[in-house]
Amino acid sequence: MVDVAPFLWFNDNAEEALEFYASVFANSEIIDVTRMDVPTMPDGGFVIGTIRLENLRISIMNGGPSFSLNEAFSLVVSCQDQAEVDYYWSALGDGGEPRPCGWLKDRFGLSWQIIPTLLTVLLGDPDAMKAGRVRDAMMVMSKIEVDKLQAAYDE
Repeated sequence: MVDVAPFLWFNDNAEEALEFYASVFANSEIIDVTRMDVPTMPDGGFVIGTIRLENLRISIMNGGPSFSLNEAFSLVVSCQDQAEVDYYWSALGDGGEPRPCGWLKDRFGLSWQIIPTLLTVLLGDPDAMKAGRVRDAMMVMSKIEVDKLQAAYDE
């Protein structure tokens, strides 16, 4: 069986990011950390770590300034209700930057989509008018608000 997982490149704060993500997600664990002497890092510095967030395994590396994270890659957090949306939006957005339509960039530059599962259900409704109203409501939101999505659907 082949294992496929994201590998994220950070400049020099990968260990801080690893610990932060582990603190946000209750069902997580830091699986391993590799430290070694690298000329561009302090002696015994953090180089690579692996974390499990829920059922996703992610490797994180201090790679230096050659590359940076951008919105072309994001992680989606599927939330059961508004309380979960509020929690993850607040926790991951702390020190970061809110973006439109449920997206945010965390303090490390990693993009996240904080999406209630209801959004997918309502957008997939076969009634194009209802789904369109939900889409239009979502387009003016930053953090997704379930009650406003439902109100747009029910109009």
